[in-house]
Amino acid sequence: MGNKVKSIGLIGLGMVAGVAASFQFSAIAQKVSGSPLPLEELRQLSDVFGLIKTDYVETVDDKKLLTEAISGMVSSLDPHSVYLDKKAFREMRETVAGKFVGIGVEVGLEDGYIKVVSPIEDTPAFKAGIKAGDLITRIDGTLIKGMSLDESVKKMRGEPHSKVSVTISRKDEDKPLVFNVTREEIRVQSVKAKIIEPGYAWVRISQFQEPTVDDMAKKITALYQQDPHIKGLVLDLRNDPGGVVPGAIGVSAAFLPKDQVIVSTNGQLQSAKETFYGRQEFYAPRAKHDPLAKLPAALKEVPMVVLVNAGSASASEIVAGALQDYQRAIVMGQQTFGKGSVQTLRQLTADTAVKLTTARYYTPKNRSIQARGITPDMLVDETAEGDGLNGLRVREADLQKHLGNDKEPEGEAKRDVLEDEQRIAALSKKYKPVEFGSKDDFQLAQALNHFKGLPVKLSKAEAKPANDVGETKPDTPVKTETPLKPDSKAK
Repeated sequence: MGNKVKSIGLIGLGMVAGVAASFQFSAIAQKVSGSPLPLEELRQLSDVFGLIKTDYVETVDDKKLLTEAISGMVSSLDPHSVYLDKKAFREMRETVAGKFVGIGVEVGLEDGYIKVVSPIEDTPAFKAGIKAGDLITRIDGTLIKGMSLDESVKKMRGEPHSKVSVTISRKDEDKPLVFNVTREEIRVQSVKAKIIEPGYAWVRISQFQEPTVDDMAKKITALYQQDPHIKGLVLDLRNDPGGVVPGAIGVSAAFLPKDQVIVSTNGQLQSAKETFYGRQEFYAPRAKHDPLAKLPAALKEVPMVVLVNAGSASASEIVAGALQDYQRAIVMGQQTFGKGSVQTLRQLTADTAVKLTTARYYTPKNRSIQARGITPDMLVDETAEGDGLNGLRVREADLQKHLGNDKEPEGEAKRDVLEDEQRIAALSKKYKPVEFGSKDDFQLAQALNHFKGLPVKLSKAEAKPANDVGETKPDTPVKTETPLKPDSKAK
């Protein structure tokens, strides 16, 4: 018994010393604020650590215990603060950089299986013969029916030059097809663009990544070379979950007069109180040349519609909010997700980091998007029959522990998320996902009607006047001046 007590004491002493060492920098900040370290709670943490080491039914690795303690502490704050272990940190950096190691397919869910929306050109999947419409039923022999999309995608990713077996069910094939594919680094194009019909262009951003601004500038330049007399441009941000803030700033700056305020942030630290302008130092600080410098001058004046839905979040909302505040574009679609918080990456070791919510962000008119979202100027359903699954999607305000809106109280009744999930499951069996940019894209068709002065079929849902921006005009910018510097925050 004496040895047991002694071991707990030694473990506890080591635990407190380790925590104290890791809190050195925090302790300096706390001296300024006059808030002492919670020593009693730290002792309790040490005691629990010791009890698990000595009393738990099985031996538990020290590193696992401490890692899980850190992870739990961070994740208890809000839905977007998270501890990133080696694997998660690597995946996050790959996403931000617009590249990852995998087989190269764009996928979605259908009947519990993973459906190949499109193989990415010149990738292992494309070269192996995997086609759009294929259903992936097994990965490395594991049945994936009922598995989440994220979990399935992780199984297809891995180390460079490693192999993965993918079992495919394909129409007109009697037997399953098995492809043994070698994973490679895949570079994702976050921007698509095309002339929909003479005089009208469509630019879609699926996610804001480090190359997004440069990619968008190249594609828009190519559009104007194809048709120098574009009369209307649709910026499609539907189902864009966000990404890096510089990408949102650059995309907004491309359509606004020079040096306009795009977004501002406010948090506890002085460094979190910032304003970001439409200048190269904010959207491409490391680039030798401004990627927006050679864009056609007509881009600043062309009539615009920004398409959004419940899947438009974070950086997408920065862009939609800025273009709406300056009355530069009509925002059309459905209420956005409402993620108006900034996550800053704090690296702990070479392989681990904490992604911590450090600020809320605000539109140029100082509107807080957090847990509220952007209300479109024109509410338009996803299809002519209604809003389909979009109206049932979970939004920021539905998430547990979500950060509140500091500008407006949340007065709306909470939705029954479980009930919505059941309705989604029932609807998804007969619901065909919309292919954005296609001839069957109802919201895109309404955007074209708006450009042409034709009737726009609005949603039957009652519009909420949260933004109060009135009619949109493309040439009446609002000037706001609060000078501060940029930061390399990723969301």
